[in-house]
Amino acid sequence: MATTATSGTSGMGVDVNAIVTGLMSIERRPITRLDSKEASYQAKLTALGTLKSKMATLQTAAKSLGSSSSSSLVAFKATPSDATVFSASASSSAVAGTYSLNVTSLAQSQKLVAVGQASSTAAISDGTATTVTIDIGTISGGTLNAGKYTGASFTSGGTSKTLTIDSTNNTLAGIRDAINAAGAGVTATIVNDGSGTPYRLALSSDNTGISNSIKITTSGGDGTINTLLGYDPAGLPAAQNLSQTAAAQNAEFDVNGIAISKNSNTVTDAIQGVSLTLSKVTTSAVTLTVARDTAAVTTAVNTFVTAYNDLYTSMKNSAAYKSGSALAGDPTLRSFQMEMRNIASTAVAGGNLTQLFDVGLTFKTDGTMQLDSSKLDSAIATSFSDVASLFNSTTGFATRFDAWSTAALATDGTFANRTSSLNQSIKEIGTQRTALEARMSSLETLYRRQYTSLNVALTQMNQTSTYLSQQLSRL
Repeated sequence: MATTATSGTSGMGVDVNAIVTGLMSIERRPITRLDSKEASYQAKLTALGTLKSKMATLQTAAKSLGSSSSSSLVAFKATPSDATVFSASASSSAVAGTYSLNVTSLAQSQKLVAVGQASSTAAISDGTATTVTIDIGTISGGTLNAGKYTGASFTSGGTSKTLTIDSTNNTLAGIRDAINAAGAGVTATIVNDGSGTPYRLALSSDNTGISNSIKITTSGGDGTINTLLGYDPAGLPAAQNLSQTAAAQNAEFDVNGIAISKNSNTVTDAIQGVSLTLSKVTTSAVTLTVARDTAAVTTAVNTFVTAYNDLYTSMKNSAAYKSGSALAGDPTLRSFQMEMRNIASTAVAGGNLTQLFDVGLTFKTDGTMQLDSSKLDSAIATSFSDVASLFNSTTGFATRFDAWSTAALATDGTFANRTSSLNQSIKEIGTQRTALEARMSSLETLYRRQYTSLNVALTQMNQTSTYLSQQLSRL
């Protein structure tokens, strides 16, 4: 009987493609198993990465209750009785107390203005090069009348900058740009006052304080630039071609009756650990209260509880049998849970407070923490140092959780070792897959050759059968 041709063949014979595809699907089963194993390893890596992130969050929360200089347990807050006069912040080096402040003047920079010009873009001089020297220093003594000094002296601060005004920049706008580009500690702008000659060059020292006054001298040129910019506060009023609209001055204030003068309105060294930003002169004393920031402690404890519960619950759910988790039954997670419970239940050595429940932290039946805020607030109010010791002493809970999480997250810690092991397994699977794929390619070639040969033989048999049938029919 003749064999019927099927799709994928030419002439009479078997379907080589279908047969080879079927055989190869069986041969590739080891690769399919490798793919499934790799996917499970990748799922474990993802799950471990999530838990690692949650542990890092717990580590951060523990540090905020630990002994570091940024710990909330060493935080202070500085509160002024009138926040419109000054703002304040306190570092961990502050000392609790109450301070009285009077502000008599605010620090400001010197401001000068030149005579008006009809245009900001027209040439001012004949373009002959003029050297302009800007010096920053201190004006002392003398009297001020209509923006000009008489009998004053100027002491240079030792830094000066020079610039050149010539035919390339001898306009008001060009002079402004040259001054700003010189980096001399002075900023120039052009103000339009609406008069017949409205464009006026305005200069301001970049920094506040009496030591940031301006002196400008010129040399060379035709004298026009000097007439515009020349300013020597120690010279005659006629030598002061710029008019002063605001004098450079220091912030003047007192703390508890002690007079203080600073060249900035931001003061960081008047009161230990306290930074002040002055904003208004006072008419009466303003009180500054520096105290421990108990609200920050409460927030930090709440953050710690949330981080603990998040990590503990995630580990518990992930490790549970039949949970469907990639880490179901994982002994490492069960070990971590036990270590967390042991740290949380082991008493702190020394101090009047030794257990977490002393500050309102207790455990629910599912192993998570809960906080009694009123009990914590009471402990903070009555014995702040004992609360701090409970968390940040050498055996404190925050110290131990910090050390535990740091070890687990270290480059040679549990997470790193587990991750490395899984990555190595994935790498080995890749090697096995490459070898198997090469074998699959050879097998497929072999199968195709064999069944193609079979197809040829079957075709020849069919032809022979047809011939014999024809011959027999003639007998």
